[in-house]
Amino acid sequence: MGRSRITLARYASQAAFLGLFLWLFLSTESTGQDTLGPPVRLFLDFDPLIFLSTVLAAHAAPAAFFLSLITLGLTAVLGRAFCGWVCPLGTLHNVASRFKRRTARPLGVHWLKYLVLFFVLGAAVFGAELAGWLDPISLLIRSLAVGVYPAFAYGTEAFFGAMYAADLGVLTDASEAVYAVARDTVLPFRAPHYYQGWLMTGLFVLVLVLNLYERRSWCRYICPLGALLGLVGRYAPLKRSVAEGCTECGACARGCHGAATPHVKGSFRPGECYLCNSCDDVCPEGAVRYTFGARHAFAPMDLGRRRVLASIAAGAATVPVLRAGASSVAPNPLLIRPPGSLAEAEFLGRCVRCGQCMKVCITGGLQPAFMQAGLEGLWTPVLVPRVGYCEYRCTLCGQVCPTGAIERLTLERKLKTSIGLAMVDLSRCLPHAHARPCIVCEEVCPTSPKAVVLEEKVMTAPDGAQVRLRQPRVDLEKCIGCGICEAECPVTGTPAITVTTLGETRHPENRLLI
Repeated sequence: MGRSRITLARYASQAAFLGLFLWLFLSTESTGQDTLGPPVRLFLDFDPLIFLSTVLAAHAAPAAFFLSLITLGLTAVLGRAFCGWVCPLGTLHNVASRFKRRTARPLGVHWLKYLVLFFVLGAAVFGAELAGWLDPISLLIRSLAVGVYPAFAYGTEAFFGAMYAADLGVLTDASEAVYAVARDTVLPFRAPHYYQGWLMTGLFVLVLVLNLYERRSWCRYICPLGALLGLVGRYAPLKRSVAEGCTECGACARGCHGAATPHVKGSFRPGECYLCNSCDDVCPEGAVRYTFGARHAFAPMDLGRRRVLASIAAGAATVPVLRAGASSVAPNPLLIRPPGSLAEAEFLGRCVRCGQCMKVCITGGLQPAFMQAGLEGLWTPVLVPRVGYCEYRCTLCGQVCPTGAIERLTLERKLKTSIGLAMVDLSRCLPHAHARPCIVCEEVCPTSPKAVVLEEKVMTAPDGAQVRLRQPRVDLEKCIGCGICEAECPVTGTPAITVTTLGETRHPENRLLI
């Protein structure tokens, strides 16, 4: 049977929102100025799961998050239309499902995502923000920013570089024209590199590959945002109704994108319906309609009181387990957070690991943490100066942070905010240990007056000659820990000057001198 106008309208809606998402994603990038247009965080602002978990974990939320109440209001009226018509990750699931060649037997555990939701909220009540790991918007932004987009940029650069090197005449000229357009539209200013890019890409591909087994498996069984919208939209006035001509042939079940079991009267699950209209498209009797105020029997939602309480308790019990590691007693000195980051406990209660701060980092120094902050801090941003330093006059990370985990600093305040302290390793520093001249760290230091000062000393060179050198020393009061000295240090391997979290503004007690 042909596609109805409603289905065609859904296709158009999905394409429009996915296009908007990708445009905002590409726009979330430094343009050489310390300002951004509308970042992709706009989708997170409309995400009620992030709003709810942030309120529970941090007892506060940015004003923009109240836009998510619009999503909840529309869901209360229309049901889970967000999942079927808006969600960009849901659209990618639909596309991946097109490659499915056989019909698998449904797993039948649609209730699992509700337990995931209660687990996440149970952890949030005790201050742990775990929703960002599984929230579809956060997951998609993080996967693209840290994994897929850098791989795309690197692959594109390599391809056009190979075309240029091959010098194929007309083909090379054409490729140069295409590359110029790509560079101005979809390619980043510089290709970023992330230690965990392969992991992010692999997990993202795995999430999509699940569709080859069962359509929208992630949405049906795991997605906590879908579970929240399912609870809110269960009694929405817009309902699916079936005329008396229904023969219970099962065609609608094969076309259903969710786990709504529409083929058996009295067993329909409205909280699992994405309003995709596929059941209407495939119904040979034309018996399916979506109308306001329709009355029909549907299956009760029996999650089981014990399972709900157990999932909430498990989420709450997870928090002390996550925080029982050594990092809670002795913070990792290399856990350098972006400028404007809140104190660590509050930072972890707000950060949703969306990866936007990493994407806008001009130097690529912000990397997803692995175990530097324990399991609770997995994929939160950490500055790795050897990869890239914190640009002195950049405040972009605070501008894109959706939850306030990184405060939006004025430039004046940013210049006075310390994220760490540089220290010279005398055993590796060329002027100190080897009587060789080097003043790179002092030259690149951006503070005024400079935090790296040079002191003239007379040293004995390896050949016995007396050499007058200028040796670097770090001023404890002026250094802000930006890391450019470590990034530019000419000593390969372990640099001769490194930054640790000593002296960071967000922890007044973390000082070298009391």
